[in-house]
Amino acid sequence: MASRIVSETLTKLSQMGDVTLHEPAGDSPHSERVRRSRKQEFNFSDCIANLQTPRGPKPVLKTMMTTACERNCHYCVFRAGRAKTKRVTFSPDEMAGAFATLQRAKQVDGLFLSSGIIKGSVATQDKIIDTADIVRNKQRYRGYIHLKIMPGIEYDQLYRAMQLADRVSVNLEAPTSERLHRLAPKKIFVQELLRMLQWAEQIRRDHPRERLASSVTQFVVGAVGDTDLELMAMSGKLYAQAHLARVYYSSFSPVPGTPFENLPPSDLLREFRLYQASFLLRDYQWDVEDLPFLRDGNLRTDIDPKQAWADEHLAHAPIEIMRAEREQLLRIPGVGIVGADAILRARRRGKLTDLSQLKQIGLRMPQKLANYVLLDGARPARQKRLF
Repeated sequence: MASRIVSETLTKLSQMGDVTLHEPAGDSPHSERVRRSRKQEFNFSDCIANLQTPRGPKPVLKTMMTTACERNCHYCVFRAGRAKTKRVTFSPDEMAGAFATLQRAKQVDGLFLSSGIIKGSVATQDKIIDTADIVRNKQRYRGYIHLKIMPGIEYDQLYRAMQLADRVSVNLEAPTSERLHRLAPKKIFVQELLRMLQWAEQIRRDHPRERLASSVTQFVVGAVGDTDLELMAMSGKLYAQAHLARVYYSSFSPVPGTPFENLPPSDLLREFRLYQASFLLRDYQWDVEDLPFLRDGNLRTDIDPKQAWADEHLAHAPIEIMRAEREQLLRIPGVGIVGADAILRARRRGKLTDLSQLKQIGLRMPQKLANYVLLDGARPARQKRLF
């Protein structure tokens, strides 16, 4: 009997298809993205994603409690009324049992659990929480869990989810209320979404001794005229005020049978530049005003934002490597956090006068610095091209 139930549950999982196309969840979303051709038949391996998690790389069961949804987000494959979507629903016991089976078989070591919304956000969130509770407290699983937070749930539900998970995601989808209304008419930007991220930070502050989940969000990029300036302005506020672990940017891709099916897909290179700019805000303490936006409010896609800034500010006012503060060093293209610290250590041992010395201390592409720095008062000598 038990084996039959397990077999039926895995069959249902296979019917979910590849939901990993719709929600980035790991720490390396570009390398983790797998563009599979759309097909009619799946197996449960399509629900397993190899993610870079805060606990290291892991094969993660990445799936949903239900593919049914009462919301009508214009871009979403699971939106209400879309006839082409196969609707599959799990109970908490079924989902937890499927995870346990795959985990014992060493096919997964982590769980990312999302859901469509049925009978309201509160009821749906309860099922997600109940599943995680079974996995944590009945199955005694202590590995990685990432839970999706439904819009507009109760404070205590969010607190409980953060107790059970390593990470929770509240997807804003758009950077402003106006953009969200065009993207997902039934979602309310501040009350249902932004407030969840504010609560999550408040919960961490109110319970400093508890092990609580970090929080992340996601934007759908390019469907409703959003600009990079809008996306970065909201990202900067979230990093500073809600202390998000990261922000995801998911390029819009049209789905047949939705109101946006005839819109063009968003440029994946734009998505990549948004991630680069986002890391400057999160890891390098840049302000949004520092980012080199064009007049239309977008970033250049031909070069990364750090180099674009340096071309404007450092090409004619290079930074002296021997005297620069750490914050200044981090403005130089090709110098990351590790490289800046290596330069500071090397300066205490002697002068840096040649690009080859920078390579010796660990900078992988010292030639990238040449236009933007002085080495002990002089422009670095550049290797001449052979042709």
